[in-house]
Amino acid sequence: MQPLAIFIFGLTAMLSLNLSPAIQAAERNVIFIITDDESPTLGCYGDPAAITPAIDAIAADGMIFRNAFATTASCSASRSVVMSGLHNHRNGQFGHQHHYHKFASFHNVVSLALPRVMQRAGYRTAHIGKYHVAPETVYEFETYLKGNGRNALAMANQCEDFIADHDDERPFFLYFGTSDPHRGGGKDEDSERELKPDLFGNRPHNQAHEGVEEVFYDPATLPIPAFLPDTPETREELAQYYQSCSRIDQGVARLVKILKTADLYDKTLIVFTSDHGMAFAGGKTTVYEGGLRVPMVVRDPYQSTRGVSSDALISHIDITPSLLDFAGGLNYKTNAPKKPLDANEFWKERGEALKDNRNGNKPFKSYHGRSWLHCLANPAGEHHETIFASHTFHEIQMYYPMRVVRDANYKLIWNIAHPLPYPFASDLWAASSWQAQLAKGNDAPYGQMTVGRYVQRPQFELYHIKSDPHESTNLADSPGHQDILKTYQAKLKAMQKEMDDPWVMKWDYE
Repeated sequence: MQPLAIFIFGLTAMLSLNLSPAIQAAERNVIFIITDDESPTLGCYGDPAAITPAIDAIAADGMIFRNAFATTASCSASRSVVMSGLHNHRNGQFGHQHHYHKFASFHNVVSLALPRVMQRAGYRTAHIGKYHVAPETVYEFETYLKGNGRNALAMANQCEDFIADHDDERPFFLYFGTSDPHRGGGKDEDSERELKPDLFGNRPHNQAHEGVEEVFYDPATLPIPAFLPDTPETREELAQYYQSCSRIDQGVARLVKILKTADLYDKTLIVFTSDHGMAFAGGKTTVYEGGLRVPMVVRDPYQSTRGVSSDALISHIDITPSLLDFAGGLNYKTNAPKKPLDANEFWKERGEALKDNRNGNKPFKSYHGRSWLHCLANPAGEHHETIFASHTFHEIQMYYPMRVVRDANYKLIWNIAHPLPYPFASDLWAASSWQAQLAKGNDAPYGQMTVGRYVQRPQFELYHIKSDPHESTNLADSPGHQDILKTYQAKLKAMQKEMDDPWVMKWDYE
């Protein structure tokens, strides 16, 4: 072989080797990031204190949904909605999955469950971090990666081999669930206050999680959400919360770097959201805006319209059909998978759950939610005219069913068990931000209400959400709003029937 020919042959071989990962890299991958108890406290949402450059960068090259809502502000129940496209009152996961709570979805949800339908659409699937749903077979991933949910950076590193695996020609779907910024890890004993703030997963004494450059916040500089009291205790807890959120951002930055190194960044849909709002009384476990409003940042590399925001009303019930739509597996006519799994045959072949109540006496044929992919191409487009929320339990001892309808103008809350005092999640009851106000008595201010009003709630709460976004004035008893109240009560009842809500009977029985 002549020298020139040898040179050309060698150069071609080298180029082939260098380009082979890009050639083999599958298109239309998905990374779905879901955090634990995080409100839209991000720089891209206009939060003046939040230090979240990685998520902000994704937003700057993608879309921010400014009206994204959970259907219930409870961890397990919410995640079952995210992973099924069904309200939790229908999928059967009424509350927490773990410990003595033991709630679980119906077995036949397997036909619509997110990891199952993504696999049937041709994806290799992996999960890391918080799971918190049941049964495992219903929400089964092919691969389970291990990682510290309090260190999103370390979690991202654990995902590198899965993301960059070019031996499997299928596109990948990665479910990335952090434990931050959930409460936990003890109290900050360095605080000079009698009531110590929760650490929100941060290391004590200003130590750092391995590899993380912790971001510390000055309590005096933080914005106070409208549903919280501006007290020293609240500020100290918010400082811990914000630190936990910034740690998540570093994990997101690492995921982006891994994608870019593997030449997959422009072949991967990134979705960032949370299961519900921040873990403070007035947020988590409630159906107020502080509990239901969540971040939703989406970067679709195949969209030409990016760096935009949408005011469309979207819901957690939309996530599974949206991701399946991106994967090419959604049947628009049936609003269900193109390759439906026969749930009864599935369990018969496995020889499991054959005598169990697997579907609540009604088959799971379609999603409650709808794909919002069209909004990515048309930021001015609309999605839902009205959204519905359904909360029944958090912990098993916390029975307090609430149902909600909300549109761009009004929001109606039906506190079905309103004669009962509002039950507290154990971690929210112990929060210094709550205990400090509780000690002052029922008349002590708490956000837009008082301590007493927070605990003992009326049957109906009607808010003109367009002019009163902080839900400060309940119009349910206003003589001038009785027609509006009846209109929204009728909307609520109609949506309960449409969404197969068993609690619809309470209109007649109580």
